Amino acid sequence: MKPGKPLAVFVVAGALALGMAGCGTNGGTTTPTTTPPTSSAPSSAAPTTAAPVELTLSGWSLATTPEFQTLVDGFKKVDPNVNITIKEYDPAQYTQLMLADMTAKQAPDIITIKEVKYTYAWATAGQLLDISDITSKVPANVPAVANYTINGKGYAMPYRQDTWMLYYNKDLFDQAKVAIPNGKWTWEDYVKAAKDLTAALKTAGSSALGTYEHGWQSTLQGFANAQKGDNTNPNGPYYTGDYTYMTDYYNRALDLQTSGAQVTLGDIQTNKLTYQAQFGKQKAAMMLMGSWYIATLRAQQKSGDADKFTWGMAPAPQVDSSTVDMPVSFGDSTGMAINVNIDPAKQAAAKEFLTYVASEDAAKALAGIGITPAMASDAITAAVFAGEGMPTDALSKTAFGTHKTYPENASLPDVVNISTVLGTAHTDIMTGNKSVADALAAAGTTVKNKDW
Repeated sequence: MKPGKPLAVFVVAGALALGMAGCGTNGGTTTPTTTPPTSSAPSSAAPTTAAPVELTLSGWSLATTPEFQTLVDGFKKVDPNVNITIKEYDPAQYTQLMLADMTAKQAPDIITIKEVKYTYAWATAGQLLDISDITSKVPANVPAVANYTINGKGYAMPYRQDTWMLYYNKDLFDQAKVAIPNGKWTWEDYVKAAKDLTAALKTAGSSALGTYEHGWQSTLQGFANAQKGDNTNPNGPYYTGDYTYMTDYYNRALDLQTSGAQVTLGDIQTNKLTYQAQFGKQKAAMMLMGSWYIATLRAQQKSGDADKFTWGMAPAPQVDSSTVDMPVSFGDSTGMAINVNIDPAKQAAAKEFLTYVASEDAAKALAGIGITPAMASDAITAAVFAGEGMPTDALSKTAFGTHKTYPENASLPDVVNISTVLGTAHTDIMTGNKSVADALAAAGTTVKNKDW
């Protein structure tokens, strides 16, 4: 099934200035759009507060996730009268802890939505303030704002938009004498390269494997939903329970495990493997991962937590050649909402901050630390690649800036329940507890019956 309406279409204009190849169409049917010129994007709002205002903001892993402080510091230059204190939560339990605080009316004034799929539940439960007055003014090059629109009302402002890509270690490719990705790989090309790399590296005396696919269900299901299943369509197979479109993705993943080109899910869980160490310590020559990893890899190579090696990015593998000129991928946005229980006297300052996080000034600040902002433009892509430790090749720039990105989790009813059901199916398949067909069929039955 062809995907429906995408969450975002990022096509970097001024390609010659960035040394990138021009873009084609998606399957010969969709003409790619170019992001509006940066002059159309709003700059930071003028200060609106005359007296000091104290706000609180939720965040996580502050020592390794600098985006929160970057936004707070940037906004301080816009409105010095607003002081924002970040409240740190355990990232592994963020959603549960936030829900508990919201229920107890102890949540921060500004709530960061870590996973888009909870927007619908929190908005319809009356936990988030309707901020349609500011989300309605967001320009077209911040398309992720649509992911926080529930029943025609805006409930959060996106500041970040991740897209999954293929990271590769050029040094390991060279050692194995395998050609690096050319930007037009299908899944079959990817699997072949993973096996060829594993065999050649072993011959060369290296224990590195061809690829690393982390244990999350999204690593497989995210691509399946974006490229075949269309989880943005409430009448599509994702919501009706026909998950046969995931079959090829799971068969390939199992083949990679069996061949030894990829570690098993059991090993990932038992040994508590991290994707940062698997790629950063050169235990795998390739890795499918979101664009947030750019900032992490840069920081870890600088600190020594990751090895020093030459790396690059390529578009995610595609189902067939029809989409290689406009690769289809997936990724969620990250947004910020306002607690419905905020002191009314603080609402204007909170809205001012949310307006800032979606602005071009904020986007450039985030790009400077390697975070992919929600706003897409030439200038922002240039800012990302101007950072220390970034690859300089044309393909990496194309992979970052040219793609159709579908949401990993759309803001629709039942998405949290469906995701949980499919998570069980993922584990059953990848651990060999059930066959691909049986696990997907069982998940489909549960979803059709809404047997939550």
